[in-house]
Amino acid sequence: MTATRPSEVPTERPPAAPSALRRLLPGAPGSGTVGGSTLLRHLIVAVLAGTAVVLLTNQLPPYQNLQVARVGAFLCVTAGYTVLVGLNGQLSLGHGALMATGAYTVALVQQALADRAVQGRWILPLSLLLAAGVTAAVGLAIGLAAARLRGPYLAGVTLAVATLVPAITTIFTDVFNGEQGLRFPAETPPASLGAYFQPERWLAWVALLAALVTMVLMANLVRSRFGRSLRAVRDDEVAARLAGIPVARTQVLAFVVSAACAGLGGGVYAVLTGTVAPGKFALELSLFLLMAIVIGGLGSLAGAVWGAVLLVALQDLPSLLTETFTLPSGLARRLEGNLALAVFGLTLVVVMLAAPGGLQGAARDLLARLGARRRHPSR
Repeated sequence: MTATRPSEVPTERPPAAPSALRRLLPGAPGSGTVGGSTLLRHLIVAVLAGTAVVLLTNQLPPYQNLQVARVGAFLCVTAGYTVLVGLNGQLSLGHGALMATGAYTVALVQQALADRAVQGRWILPLSLLLAAGVTAAVGLAIGLAAARLRGPYLAGVTLAVATLVPAITTIFTDVFNGEQGLRFPAETPPASLGAYFQPERWLAWVALLAALVTMVLMANLVRSRFGRSLRAVRDDEVAARLAGIPVARTQVLAFVVSAACAGLGGGVYAVLTGTVAPGKFALELSLFLLMAIVIGGLGSLAGAVWGAVLLVALQDLPSLLTETFTLPSGLARRLEGNLALAVFGLTLVVVMLAAPGGLQGAARDLLARLGARRRHPSR
């Protein structure tokens, strides 16, 4: 009897399940994390954009540098807000209050250290990190409380938060100084930049750095496994739950991330002015933020950039009109209070009718048409 020889034709082995190590390696098969090339691309774009804006600030007068700084502060907020509303589908009307939380955190930290004569360049990054952390904790509490709420019910809870936070500052006057708010020492440029370095330019750099860090983190999150989970929950909660995605935890984490970004933006905004008062974070600010990301383009971080720029431009429109034209004092005061909201609302209606995808969607469609014409010039 002859022994049966094993087949000499190699058989294909089934792919092994990804190990714990492979899951942790960026870009590895089955990892679910952002690949190294994606992270590198985001960093390169951030460095190029940051370099361009820094060069621009060298040519701008102080007031326009302060406008650039405000865009950077609002971009921190709109980037995180876009992740929550556009990527995860949760509607929040309380992000103005979350900005206030970050702003008051920075003010309290800066005041406490100034009273103790503590100095150092580390105070600014520490206060901004604390602002993001404290606001993330507030976002966690709101997210857990509203985890089972949807649509108008969730919007109602966050709307209550938007009115509650300013009320708290007027109740606990010993801590927050009521309607007068808090003041703290203005941020000054490092001595290494020279005695004549423009303070507004330094503030623009600080806000720009915070905005770029936020954008890189949010861009990586969007392309990660967690970002895919956010989109799956937004599109169909039942299907996401059947796919093994923890829906409630995903929604709570989305709120935490968005709140941390809002707190960072609020902290930067406080640093720009050196003062924090409840009037700066009224309910209309939450409405402005929501309209900004919708007009810019929901679900797109580039739309968050459009929204931040538009937010600063329209907020400055009333003062620009009153400075350009000689208006009666009563009319000027009414314009200061209502014109920005009216123009924002009108812009929202026009953009939604003309470009439902927002400004970023319109720009993307325009580039697609131009590309099609180049490929098919006869059409």
